[in-house]
Amino acid sequence: MDGSVVITGAAGGIGRALCDVLAGRGFRMHLIDRPDNGLHALADSLGATCHEGVAGSAAAARRALDPAPGPIGGFVHLAGAMEDDPELGDIPEVWDRMIDSNLRNAYDYATAIADRLPKDSAGRLVFTSSLAYRRGAVDAVAYSAAKAALVGLTRALARRLSARATVNAVAPGIIKTRMPEAVIARRGDQLLKEIPLGRFGEPVEVANVIAFLLGPDSSYVTGQCLNVDGGQIMS
Repeated sequence: MDGSVVITGAAGGIGRALCDVLAGRGFRMHLIDRPDNGLHALADSLGATCHEGVAGSAAAARRALDPAPGPIGGFVHLAGAMEDDPELGDIPEVWDRMIDSNLRNAYDYATAIADRLPKDSAGRLVFTSSLAYRRGAVDAVAYSAAKAALVGLTRALARRLSARATVNAVAPGIIKTRMPEAVIARRGDQLLKEIPLGRFGEPVEVANVIAFLLGPDSSYVTGQCLNVDGGQIMS
């Protein structure tokens, strides 16, 4: 893979683990995350460029990519949000936030990144879906729908960009980051019974799968969504 790797949501739990993994493999990185998340300190520690902000359009996504040096050979979209919707459509703002935070921003970045992919070699794009797409999160219907749509986006882009990039997704299960803390507090014991490996995942375990999808060993893998869930999908 030529060029730098752009990581959105880089200062989150999985993002920081991924930065460490990629730094150890000599990748150049451009990091993107919302303000006040320790992004600049992270970028400085890695010798990476960065951009603070949330892209609300393809134009904003292009601006976020501007500081990334040279061609962009890899893109990892970890940015997202999870919110319960116990009232379903009675609170339409939840739907809007979940679509904007998990799907619309991915589409905007895909639009922007297409202009920056190397012309003469295969790039690597990786999106982040969720176990909620596979099973359906009973407390988070809008989130589940958005993460399912991300897999459709992944497959369509895998065909659209086939001459210039592979496009894949990962579907993490319950990973020990801030996002699932409320779910674990409510029903962590029940969830553990559903996981054949008997434990929640570590951020680095997702990071290692993403690193595989960015590297040369995945050159014939595209349009796929890889589960990283300890086998929970089988329950």
